[in-house]
Amino acid sequence: MKKIICFGALALVIMSCQEKKDINTAKEIVVNEVKYATFGDSIAADGAISKEELFDKYKTMKEGDTINVKFTSNIEDVCQKKGCWMKIDLADEEKAFVKFKDYAFFVPLNAKDKEAVVNGKAFVSVESVDDLKHYAKDAGKSQEAIDSIVAPKVTYSFMADGVLIAK
Repeated sequence: MKKIICFGALALVIMSCQEKKDINTAKEIVVNEVKYATFGDSIAADGAISKEELFDKYKTMKEGDTINVKFTSNIEDVCQKKGCWMKIDLADEEKAFVKFKDYAFFVPLNAKDKEAVVNGKAFVSVESVDDLKHYAKDAGKSQEAIDSIVAPKVTYSFMADGVLIAK
């Protein structure tokens, strides 16, 4: 009786090892699938427009306009204190400044240079010369640098409710 039980246990062990190899082989076949970590609202990567398409939309907007959009780009920079904002690459060396809706979530501090899918509202904000000079003074810039500010700055902004970051 012991021999039958031992033989049965040995057969189960061999069969379970066989199945694991098949599972691992199946995982290796999937090569081009990108896996994402989700932050904020759960979103899907499909249907996202390119960073160039978003930039074209930004160019037609004026201050006060907003559009709901989902786009894909690379993360250029992340707040290194909490991950409470990020800068995303647009076309023509422009960047979008991304904040997170209701300050409800943050992204990892090491997310720089990773691919991201961002969902939310795109808008344009214009910072006045006085505000820009104030920010420059707060940043400790020289008086010469502060005096060189003579035009308002257009900022491409985004309020994200969900973000996917490639693992």
